[in-house]
Amino acid sequence: MTIGLLGKKIGMTQIFNPEGKAIPVTILELGPCTITDIKNKKSHGYEAIQIGYLNVSIKKLSKAQIGNFKKWQIAPLKYLKEYKIHSSQNFKIGQNITINDLSINQKISVSGISIGKGFTGYQKRHHFSRGPMSHGSKNHRQPGSIGAGTTPGRVFLGKRMAGRMGSKQVTIKNIHILDINTENNTIAIKGCVPGKSGNIVSIYQK
Repeated sequence: MTIGLLGKKIGMTQIFNPEGKAIPVTILELGPCTITDIKNKKSHGYEAIQIGYLNVSIKKLSKAQIGNFKKWQIAPLKYLKEYKIHSSQNFKIGQNITINDLSINQKISVSGISIGKGFTGYQKRHHFSRGPMSHGSKNHRQPGSIGAGTTPGRVFLGKRMAGRMGSKQVTIKNIHILDINTENNTIAIKGCVPGKSGNIVSIYQK
């Protein structure tokens, strides 16, 4: 994995290609990010860099984070993420990373937290078939059997049942960049990405 960027989802819109077809796109505001830490094989056993995004009040950080920012004389940043890299020789702490390193038609992967749906049932969460809706049926949206009785006498782990849905990290891979606006630090990518408008997302390229 190469270095990526942190940002937030602005929202969705559509653009038209030369043939007149409407293409759904998502607008992302990415960076500028700052390298806050560099890890190497000698000290940590692997090569990686940590980047920070979005200035924040120092009161909202832990003492460990405050100490690291003061050590390298970096402005306090709210969101931190680590990216594994092959070599850290070309990077230095305090270096800024922007969307200038990206290019149109480049493929990227986008990760974010999906929209939470709350506690949902079998039909919505796992696409189970419902029971008959005719008069007299008492099984409209019931779960049905969840296992045998005497043997094994328990419910197997991993049984698909009702529960919380969404609010998990989802990664959409190989999305094309259709447009880049360096003045506003925004890019337009084809299709949708997880999460609602304003959510923090991270991108990377293979």
